[in-house]
Parts: sequence; C-alpha cells; structure tokens
Amino acid sequence: MPLKFKFVFTKSRTIKWVMFLVIIAVSLRIPVLTVNRLAWRLDPATNTSAMFLQRVNRESMSRINDLINRGFVIYINYITMVTCVIVLTFKLNQAATIRRSCTTQLPPSSENSSAKPDNQGLSSKDLQVVKSVVLVCTIFILSQLTFLVTSTIRLLAPEFDADKGLNFLFGLFTQISLTCSYLNASLNIFVYYSYNSKFRSIFRSLVSAIDKR
Repeated sequence: MPLKFKFVFTKSRTIKWVMFLVIIAVSLRIPVLTVNRLAWRLDPATNTSAMFLQRVNRESMSRINDLINRGFVIYINYITMVTCVIVLTFKLNQAATIRRSCTTQLPPSSENSSAKPDNQGLSSKDLQVVKSVVLVCTIFILSQLTFLVTSTIRLLAPEFDADKGLNFLFGLFTQISLTCSYLNASLNIFVYYSYNSKFRSIFRSLVSAIDKR
C-alpha cells in the first residue's frame, strides 16, 4: 500500500499529536520540577525573611528522572525512531523499484504522453518528503547516540555523574553530547533547504532581504 503523506499527516491530526506529546513531555518532567521550590529563610543579620530556592528530595527525584526519562523513555523513543527509519527506507526503495519497473514497461508511444503517475508508487513530492524525513531522523539518531551512551553508563555506574568520582569523564561525555545536539540542529537546515522547495524559497528571500540592507 503506498504511503501518502498528505492523507496520513493531516493538519488536525498533527496538532492533536503535538499537543499530546507536549502533555506527555511535561508529565514526565514532573519529578524534576518538584525538586526546586520557593521557601522563606530568616536572615539573622537583618532579622528579616527572604525567599530562596530550596531543593527537596534531589537524589531520589534525580534517580527517578534517570530511570524514566534517561532510561525507559529514551530507549523506547530510540527504538521507535530506528524502526520508523527502517520502514521509511523500505518504502522508499519499494517505490523506486516500482517506478523503475513502470518506466521500463511503458511502450514507446506512451513515453511522451502526459500520463498520470502510477498509483502503486509514491509521487515525486512524497518521495522528497520521505527522503528528507529519513535523512533528518538518521542525523538525529546518530547525534543522540552519545546521549544514549551517557545515560546508559550513568544508570549502570552511579559514580559517573557530576560532583562524583567520574565527574571529569561525565563532563566530557556531556560536552560531546551537547555538541552533537547542536550539530544535529545545524545540519537540519541544509536538509530542509535541499528537499523542501517552500523552505528554500523563503530562505532565499530572507537572505536577499538581508543583503539589501
């Protein structure tokens, strides 16, 4: 069955899924959000009360956050994304094979005719979308691999953390993971520019507007 993006990813369906994912993301961060709270503290020098940021149950909440967000959730997301990339790659290769077979089987009289695209394959626009999605997801998977490794080591080795025995190694891995995240966001611009004509047009107009100043 062909993959039709305009029927699968409708505007209303996309908005619903985005809202659902936002709610899930905020809910999963509740353990971390409950660590910091505002409290009053008496200043003996001035005999006045001042508000300060108090941390409560930091160790236990951090452990829960590591198990859920840095453990279970990240592995589920990673496996899901890898599976989606494999499926999209398979569909892309399948569509390309169908298009090649249909092209070779066309009679000479119909080669110059304005025949409609074969419904069994993906349209040119859908092919571009699939290629861009696969490329963006692949870049994300590779860039987040260091974060996955860091989270796994942190779960297995409690000393692999800030202010602990392996803090230097933890800081090194954290910086590498952060750099890969920035690299992921930077490369996405080039992917969108290559595969999205609307993004390319708007980007060129913005650049030309800046040059005219």
